[in-house]
This record gives sequence, C-alpha cells and structure tokens, in this order.
Amino acid sequence: MKVTECIEQANSTLFSYEIIPPLRGGTAQRIFDLVEQLVPFDPPFIDMTSRAAEVYHEKLPDGATRRHIRRKRPGTIGLTAAIKNRYDLETVPHILCHGFTREETEDALIELNYLGINNVMALTGDQTERMSPGNEKSTINRYASELVEQIVNMNQGIYLEALEDTHPTDFCIGVGGYPELHSESSDWEANIRFVKNKVDAGAHYIVSQMFFGNSDFFRLVKDCRKAGIRVPIIPGLKVLTTKRHLTLLPELFNVEVPEPLASRAREADPTEVKRIGIEWALEQCQGLIEASVPCIHFYIMQDASTVAKIVSQLI
Repeated sequence: MKVTECIEQANSTLFSYEIIPPLRGGTAQRIFDLVEQLVPFDPPFIDMTSRAAEVYHEKLPDGATRRHIRRKRPGTIGLTAAIKNRYDLETVPHILCHGFTREETEDALIELNYLGINNVMALTGDQTERMSPGNEKSTINRYASELVEQIVNMNQGIYLEALEDTHPTDFCIGVGGYPELHSESSDWEANIRFVKNKVDAGAHYIVSQMFFGNSDFFRLVKDCRKAGIRVPIIPGLKVLTTKRHLTLLPELFNVEVPEPLASRAREADPTEVKRIGIEWALEQCQGLIEASVPCIHFYIMQDASTVAKIVSQLI
C-alpha cells in the first residue's frame, strides 16, 4: 500500500517511524529487534535512511595518499525488502541526490520495483567529495526536485536510455519540508518555493524535518497551502533524550530547541533529561493530533523504547 493510501484510509492520526541501517559490518538482527518493538503499534510505514558514499585518504609509506570511497551504512535496499517481507510492513527507502549518479539511482529504483517496494523518499542528501558540484553534471541530480522528476519519468516508463518494451514503475514519492529555514534557503519564501518545486515535479506527500515547536510546523503548513501545495504534510518529531542533543541537533539539523525545553534539560540531572524530552514530545503530539495532522513521523534511528512510551499513551 502506498503512503498516500494509508493516509486516505485512516480514521485518526497515524504514527510512522524512521530508522537507520547498521554500520558496515553490523548485523541486521539489531534492525529486526527494533522493528519488533514497533510492530505492536501497527505502523503504517517505516522509513529506512540512506547514506552517500564517503571519501577518506590513506597515507602510504612513500608519503603519497590513496583516495578511497566507501559507504559507512550500506544495506538500505536489502533491509527495506527484508522488513517488508518479514513483517508485512510498508517500507520507504530513502533515495539521495548527492553521492549517487542518475544511473545508480535508476538501478536502485529498478531493484526496488522488482522487490515490490512502491514507496520512496526523494532527498538531496549531504554533499560529498565524490559528487561535488561541477563534476559529472550530466549524470547527477543536484536537487531533490530533479530526483523527483527522474522517478516520475520512470513511473511513466521513461528511462535514461531509449529502451523498447519498458514497463512503468508505480512509486509513491515523498519529499522533505523544513519548518525552520533550510540551510540552503536564503529566506522563508525561498524555503517554501523549494518545497513547491518538488511537489510541482510530482511528489505525493511531504514529511517535515524535526522540530520542537508546533508553531513552526503550523506555519509551514499554512504557507505551503497559500502557495498552492495540496499534498499531505506529515510532521516529523525527534525526542530529546540527552543533554548532548541540545548542541548536536541544532548543529546537524539546523533546528532550534525552544528555551523552555532547553533550560529544563540543562538544569536537570542527566538521568531526568529523557523524561523531560518525553513529556515535551507528548505535548507536541497532543497538539498535532488536535490539529488533525494525518500522521506523526518519529525519527528514532536506533532506539524505539522512548517513542514506544509516547505512542502507547496516544493510541
């Protein structure tokens, strides 16, 4: 079932989740254990993140360096298919612009289509040395809107090469939206314009970046609707669980931790921070449910226990 169909058929707010593949050399069992903690809450879908290849340099005995490329967290496609087939859960793999050529993207989408995966999240991704601007311009998607266009083309049976007897794919396409200013947006109007570009290209729904103030999300929705965006907009939440999050989350995701939450967490005993974060997220959820959001998407990554405490009080 497509994400949009899950939303259309729901009678109340849904709860979805996002997890991350294990590090290279890790075991898939950790992912399965995580999913099994979520199964009792009947998730409509689970997102599986993706990471672009990263570059590192090895220093050789003669003083020269050798450039290497590797993915720290491979396995997005394999784990997506494994979860779908083992637990009969809809899974949404993340497809990135940066770090992947258009040809690699097409191959990945073909594999997902063969595996019966018909939901994808199209994202720009972090910039990498491998696909830095100016290199291989003709073979990369530089923006998420271009990636959406490629997926839409495949849904119409149009591939990168002129092929005979092509069969269209049937992907439901999600994209990201930013309740606070995206790092690449010059102003709020540009932020909304970038979201509209992705929807105009053919995206079917939007999932917001994490936020800690509901007013930020409501502003995003209001201005998206004013811009003519009519697709579902899903709020994304992250639970603050450690004092380290107070600096790490703003640094990595360009989000603001509201002072009432930040001060409570700073002044609390470290063992109390998770409880404070749960209480805050629970209040956020209650406000979002009252506003009739279609779904609440939790960024849980590697630990489901905290989110389970929240969702168990809401369903």
